[in-house]
Amino acid sequence: MAVKPVVLCLNRSGEEVARKVAELLSADLHGREGRTSCEVTFANALDHARDLFAAGVPIIGVCASGILIRAVAPLLSDKRSEPPVLSVSDDGAVVIPLLGGHRGANRIARDIAKGIGAQAAVTTAGDIGLGIALDEPPLGYRLANPEDAKDAMASLLAGEGVSLTGENIFDLEDVDGAIELCVTDAPVQGSATKLVYHPQRYALGVGCARNADPDELWELVQKALYDNGIAEGAIASVNTIDLKADEPAMNELAKRLNVPLRLFTAGELEEYAADLANPSDVVFAEVGCHGVSEGAALAAGGTLSVEKVKTANTTCALTRSDAPITEYTGRARGRLAVVGIGPGQAAWRTPEVSKLVSQAEELVGYGLYIDLLGPLAAGKARSDFPLGGEEDRCRYALEQAALGKNVALVCSGDAGIYAMAALVFELLDRAPDDHGVSDAAHRVEVVCSPGVSALQGAAARAGAPLGHDFCAISLSDLLTPRADIVRRLQAAAEGDFVIAFYNPVSMRRRTLLAEARDILLKHRPADTPVMLASNLGRPTENVRYRRLDELEVDEVDMLTVVLIGSSNTRLAQLGEGPRMYTPRGYARKIDGDLS
Repeated sequence: MAVKPVVLCLNRSGEEVARKVAELLSADLHGREGRTSCEVTFANALDHARDLFAAGVPIIGVCASGILIRAVAPLLSDKRSEPPVLSVSDDGAVVIPLLGGHRGANRIARDIAKGIGAQAAVTTAGDIGLGIALDEPPLGYRLANPEDAKDAMASLLAGEGVSLTGENIFDLEDVDGAIELCVTDAPVQGSATKLVYHPQRYALGVGCARNADPDELWELVQKALYDNGIAEGAIASVNTIDLKADEPAMNELAKRLNVPLRLFTAGELEEYAADLANPSDVVFAEVGCHGVSEGAALAAGGTLSVEKVKTANTTCALTRSDAPITEYTGRARGRLAVVGIGPGQAAWRTPEVSKLVSQAEELVGYGLYIDLLGPLAAGKARSDFPLGGEEDRCRYALEQAALGKNVALVCSGDAGIYAMAALVFELLDRAPDDHGVSDAAHRVEVVCSPGVSALQGAAARAGAPLGHDFCAISLSDLLTPRADIVRRLQAAAEGDFVIAFYNPVSMRRRTLLAEARDILLKHRPADTPVMLASNLGRPTENVRYRRLDELEVDEVDMLTVVLIGSSNTRLAQLGEGPRMYTPRGYARKIDGDLS
């Protein structure tokens, strides 16, 4: 799904303009906390703009350009993938596209200028000289050779003139010049003097046997396109029956063509049975419709232009529409992103997680964790679940994704460490009659993205206590038998690991931490350093150090991570305060003792 732009308002003087721009673009409006009356607020403009940019969100800041430049400068890397960034003056007089001119920023600037009566300060050479960007064709058209656009534009700006073949999609005058702009369905070779644009008028319908070889389907499609003189770039979408949503061959094909994969139920495909060129009773008996590839192509729109062709395990067909296809029928394959947001502060959240959250249509999770996303969660559908409702929230997230939605399951820390990722895969691995999930849920795409775990955050605050071998043990006996926990404690103590205790206590469970302390004291010194870290990365963060023999249960709560050093761990007064570290043995290496 396209990511909705965000308009940033930094002060009350620019709020009226910001609201006009947000309404004009149907964008979200975020305002500086305490300085605007916006419903969605942020505390720090630089941090918030940086977070949005890392997530791939287009930004329109009603503020000085320098603020946005300073915010995103550390993240600049590839102009082909970075989102548009624009600034608008507080009085609404000037709109400046700062980044992403050829990725929509110039167009957005013109739209804003026209809507609020401003001046668009566009500086891109092609836009100034010709009023167009050759590498940004109209919606529904694809440039086959974008690598040649820069040289072609330079030639046009040098006055060489343009020659048009096919549609005039840029409204330029044909002067039989040296630079050809060719608009065609056919697979034409481009060059520095010939830019080739393909109208995406074709919908590709495909079918295949279970676990068909992706290369077999790819080669069939390539042959069908070649035999009928159709360019890859003229394909708008790959379409099939929903039973094939998780089929590797289908997903690989859509990825190679760089187009959406769209899905239809058997009932929806059967509505086109009368229009099929090659109906099959065998297919109907197997999946409930008389044709998958032809039916899916027809369901996507247009008239049948290439009847079904097949190999031993794959089929494909094509329809052609009169105009480029810019809106898709059917539904997308659902995606569940299981994300770890770290301890909560934006600076410790990875750009990948921020991007997945921004792309999501719905957020699912424990309410506090979703709240910690701040403005990034604003305007999104959210489904909050209480503590203790872990299986319900994972099941719900999977079933929502099964409807074709893009869902993010939000976890604190790292989603794969004492969090929801394992439960998601457990539900998918269960049989349907063993409290598993629906068949449709088994076909969704599941993506896991890492976050800063509590033990990593605590270790960073301490110094380097995890510098040598370590382990993590949960002291919660809610899901793990107490005897297993004690057995693991004994093994970790004997192995002299640095240990991170998760879930050290709860309201009713107060004895296991004391028992763990006593077990460890049998195997390591009484003055072994212990770190207690609560609310890491949040305003109420509290870090303190204790000796192992002085560890008291009453100063630990559910939001505390407990790091117990090994017999080699040290707590030293260094620089600004205590630093806890575990040597790895480099001193032995320097001394030559490598035995």
